[in-house]
Amino acid sequence: MDNNQQLIEEFYTCFKNKDYKGMQACYADNAVFNDAVFKNLNAAQVKAMWQMLISTAKDFKIEFSNISSDGKLVYAHWDAYYTFSRTGNKVTNRIDATFEIENGKIIKHTDDFNFYTWARQALGTPGLLLGWTSVLKNKIQATAMENLEKFMSKGK
Repeated sequence: MDNNQQLIEEFYTCFKNKDYKGMQACYADNAVFNDAVFKNLNAAQVKAMWQMLISTAKDFKIEFSNISSDGKLVYAHWDAYYTFSRTGNKVTNRIDATFEIENGKIIKHTDDFNFYTWARQALGTPGLLLGWTSVLKNKIQATAMENLEKFMSKGK
């Protein structure tokens, strides 16, 4: 396992242990994060996002696997299991992650998952009927950013 893979192993071990400070330490000051819900988060935002998600999630656990590298990029798979707070629905989210590492820190992190599958689980019938639409996706993205901004303004 190379140093970049070890960094991602550390990142997910911290995540599994709900150690957001350890996760935050893995990111560079110029890091960027993207997934289907959070777009173009800067380092401060992504660090706050993990803190918010870990500190507010119910019944939260993760499993990670398949950490591999092809030089500068590191790939991993992780599964998140939790109760979606807005609906009380159980969610299993299967995510493929890509990391770009520079000087021993994550500078780019992209999580890829099926938004429609997530929406069906998290939202139930509305997700089943509308999860494939950009209207619902845009609404979820806007709400998530509002929640993150509120969390960050509280100085957490």
